[in-house]
Amino acid sequence: MIQESLGITARKPSLMGRALLALEASGACRIAPGSLAGSGVIFMLHRVRPDDGAAFAPNRILEITPDFLDEAIRLVKERGYSCVSLDEAVTRIADRDRSGRFAVFTLDDGYKDNLTDALPVFERHGVPFTLYLTTGLPDGHAEIWWVALERIIGAADEIEAHLPGGPLRVTSRTAAEKNTAWENIYWPLRSMPEPDLRAEIRRLASVHGIDIAAITRELALTWDEVRRLAAHPLASVEAHTASHFAQAHLSAHDARMDIEIGIARMEAELGYRPRHFSYPYGDPSSACTRDFALAEALGFRSATTTRKGVIQPRHARRLWSLPRLSLNGDFQDRRMLDALLSGLPFALARPVKSLGID
Repeated sequence: MIQESLGITARKPSLMGRALLALEASGACRIAPGSLAGSGVIFMLHRVRPDDGAAFAPNRILEITPDFLDEAIRLVKERGYSCVSLDEAVTRIADRDRSGRFAVFTLDDGYKDNLTDALPVFERHGVPFTLYLTTGLPDGHAEIWWVALERIIGAADEIEAHLPGGPLRVTSRTAAEKNTAWENIYWPLRSMPEPDLRAEIRRLASVHGIDIAAITRELALTWDEVRRLAAHPLASVEAHTASHFAQAHLSAHDARMDIEIGIARMEAELGYRPRHFSYPYGDPSSACTRDFALAEALGFRSATTTRKGVIQPRHARRLWSLPRLSLNGDFQDRRMLDALLSGLPFALARPVKSLGID
């Protein structure tokens, strides 16, 4: 199977994955109007590492294997895309350049595997990429709380979470129970004010013996490693706040401070002011019109969301709310990526507002 050839453990595709495969198999993507594919695409990645095959891995959607990154680069090149830097892409978007489609690769947060596993793939293909850095990760104080929650549930047979609707006690002995527990805890946590979310994760970690600071040390780049990437001719390192808070969940003052602290840390450690920005989480509930205006006011040349879509001419007027196409760990299949690049899935899904299609 395709997944096995890429070093990916074969799994039953999700409902969305099956829909993409059916759309690609139908041939509709190949005859869709070229305008749906837009002028280019900004890919969003987080982690790049070999698949460990774990049965409970809810954060797998944030991971792809090095082999699939290699396959994705080969595919976009085969489809005639030019792989360009983020800075060049923004120039093309602003100028409404129609000289050919472009592809940009961006990685959020600042994981160590971006250096150890992703960089060699980009080097092999000579493809530029951007790391959006949460400066609290190399500083050691930002919490990768979603990984902490995965490890808490993974290690526990039973969990009691304090959520907005009150205490929730769930069993988590089997992989199926753990996946259900994740769904029932993660999303209510995401709806909470940032200080409350982080406090509950710390409480759960203390109860279940999980060291959150050790997770950051284990998974995040150090400043020396960030400097190695910043000095690399293919890489650029840009801004992603200091603490990875959902901007829309903060007051205007606190949202600005989180960005400005991140900028100041980058200037101190890297010797330059970042020109581009990515909103943590970046979905419609986490980044809104107020936040887009703030990114523009702070002088960023562009800002990217996690709203789903390809780049269209209209984005020339919206450089601080650009959509991206996620290289999602659940969609590690060339056929699914081909369907997404056609733009047809986004056109068909746009009426469903909950999907966050741009």
